[in-house]
Formats: sequence, structure tokens, C-alpha cells
Amino acid sequence: MIGRYWRRSVFALAGLVLVFLLASCQQVTTPTPTPVTTPIPPIALTASGGGAKASGKIAPAQKVELGFPTAGRVQQVSVAVGQQVSAGDALVVLDQTAAEATVAQARAALTQTWAALAELQSDPQPATLAAAQAALDAAQARLDQLTEAATPAQLAAAQAEVTAAQIAQEQLSAGPTQTELIIAQATLSNTAVALQAAQVAYDEVAWRTDVPMLPESWQWQAATNNYTAAEAQYDALFTKPDASEAALATARVAQAQAALDQLLHPATESQIAEAEANVRAAQAELDLLSADIQAEKVAVAQAAVVEASAGLQHAEADLAATTLRAPFTGTITTLNVNAGQAVSPGQPLLTLADLSQLQVETTDLSERDVAQVELGQTATIFVGPLGIELPGSVVQIAPQATVIGGDVVYTVVVALTEQADNLRWGMSVEVTIAGGQ
Repeated sequence: MIGRYWRRSVFALAGLVLVFLLASCQQVTTPTPTPVTTPIPPIALTASGGGAKASGKIAPAQKVELGFPTAGRVQQVSVAVGQQVSAGDALVVLDQTAAEATVAQARAALTQTWAALAELQSDPQPATLAAAQAALDAAQARLDQLTEAATPAQLAAAQAEVTAAQIAQEQLSAGPTQTELIIAQATLSNTAVALQAAQVAYDEVAWRTDVPMLPESWQWQAATNNYTAAEAQYDALFTKPDASEAALATARVAQAQAALDQLLHPATESQIAEAEANVRAAQAELDLLSADIQAEKVAVAQAAVVEASAGLQHAEADLAATTLRAPFTGTITTLNVNAGQAVSPGQPLLTLADLSQLQVETTDLSERDVAQVELGQTATIFVGPLGIELPGSVVQIAPQATVIGGDVVYTVVVALTEQADNLRWGMSVEVTIAGGQ
């Protein structure tokens, strides 16, 4: 048994060696492969036959951010996001109280300057000329009075007025004389007797219907009037003068004495100079009204009108600036303001865009490839979100580069020949610009 087992083991080992040798003879050596460099295509842009490819965005051909040129507080917001407006529509209005007051003041100032100019250019009224002539005559008379010597007749008249004023004042203070009292008493008694006789005669005919036409009626009326007058005169003699009468008497004396002193004492040099100046001023005023209006005065008035008119225009412009209006027809796409909010000059409050005319603006056209693009070149725009292609043409090439992440790029604007439905501002597109023909 041991021998049989050993022989089996030797045969098995020999079989394994034979299999290994056969496998070694059949093995073939494989050569090491050579690495091949695979070029990486440009991510977003390649030049192709004088044209270019670039990524871009859909944008409106006309868009603007709007704000006020001055500070203020918002009074009214008349629009909402998505609302369509027409050119000239009011969008946002500031508080206009101060601006309206300034316009009213400017209008009043302009009206005043126009009135002043019209007065200079119009002919003077006869009453104005007469008043100016009267002022000149009065000034000349005053000067003559100061410079001319008084005549004996003037001195006598002035002295007589002083004497009469003094006598009247003394009589007012002293009261009536005995003679005046006797005469007044006699007159009153005589008129009383006459009235009594007339009354008796009137009573005898008073029953008649034609009594108003009878002489007795007239005589009785005349006697009554005479008695009333005599009684009043008598009472006046015994009535003391009041304060106003005394003041008038004193003023009369002072005025008469001043007139006499003026004739007796010549005027001083300063008084004469003042009177002469008054004459010259009055003459100048009359000459200004009588002669042609001086050109320089009219020119000054006209300049004032121009200045006031410019002030009104400026005030009206400031008032208009408190209303933010749409510069063109479009849609409100952003709105960043509310009523009551305080705003600063130039602060963007809303965005207005014309979404009826969209275009493409490239975002990554490099400085190497912009040289391959020319105005008027045709382009094909692939709108990824919609899965459609649209035709277009190059209408604008940015004259200045923009640096994005260290890359120098130029924006090219492509006008769409066709406007697709559902095309929206901001959609991503791929632009293929054909090479020059």
C-alpha cells in the first residue's frame, strides 16, 4: 500500500510540473502603450471660420433704472411690479408742498416785474402830470418865499392878521362886553313882543282852511324864526368857550405870528439849499413823466422780467421733478419704494423695461475672439430653456472690455430677428456668430 501511494504522488507532481512548463512556453510579451494627449475643447467660446461662439443672456433692448434728482418724501406710488405703463405716465410722486409754494412765489415776482415794465413803457396819466406840476409849483413858491424880500404891504397884512388873531383870542377868554349884553337883551325882548303879536293875529284865522296862504301865517313864521335866532345869540354870549375853540384861537395866533416872523427874518443858507433841492427833484420828476422814458430804466426793468421768468421756469422744473414719469412705454420689472419713504438723490427706485423687444448680450466673449466679430454679422441663438434657435445679427460691440474673474471679455449685442413666445429676460443662451463673408 505504501508503494502504491508513493507512486501516485510522484505521478501527480510530475503532472503539475508539465502543466506549468506548457503554460510558460505559451505566454506572449505585451509592449507598454504610449500616452496620447487629448486636447480639451473651450468651455464656452471657440473661433470658427472668422466667427465666434459665446454664452449670453436675454435682455430688453431698452431698460432703465429710475430715481429722483432731489431728495424728498414719497407721497404716492402709482405702479406695481409687472404693470405696463405708457411714456409720460406718472410712476412715483414726492411731496410737492414746498415746490408748489416756490412756483407761486416765482409767478408773483414775474407779475410784479411785468407791471413795473408796463408802467415805465406806458404814457403818464393827466392826473399824474398835474400832480407833478403842482409839486413843482409848490416847491418853487417856497423857494421864492425864502429868497424874496417882503414888501410893506405883505408886512402890514401879516401884522394885521396877528393883531386880529390876538383880539379874537382875548375876546374868547374875556367873554362879552356890557354893550354886547345890552344889545342882545334888547333884541331878544323885541323879537318876543313881535312873536306874541303875530301869534294873536294867527290865532284869529287859524280856523280857516286856507290859513297857510294867509299873511298872518307868514308873519307868525317869520316872528318865530327871529325870536329863535335872538335867543341863540343871547345864550352864546353867556356860554364859556370849550377846549377846541380855545385851541383853534391859540393856533391862529401862532400861525399868524410865524408868517410875520418869516417875513421879518430872512431864511438861512441851509433852508434855501433845501428848498432849491426840492425844486430840482420836483422838476426831474415832471421831466421824467413828460419826456421819453429813459432807455436804461426800461432795460433794467426788462432784465428783471427775464430774471423773474427764468426763476419761474426753474421753480416749475423743480416741481415737475417731484413726479417720476416713464420715459418710454414698457413694464415695471422691479419696485423698491413705498409711500411715506424718504429717498435720496439718484437712489434707484424702480426698473422700467420694454419687454416687447428683447435682444442678446454676450457674457464671455474673450479679447482673442472679439476681433473676429463685426457689425452686421448674422448669428444663431440657441435658447436652452426653450430648446429653440432664433436668428439675429450683431448690432453693437462694446468699445471697452470688462474683467470677469481675471478674464478680459467684451459684450456683443445681437438683435433678434424674431421674438419667440415665452422668451424671458435673463434666460441663458448660446450664440454662434457666423464668419465674415
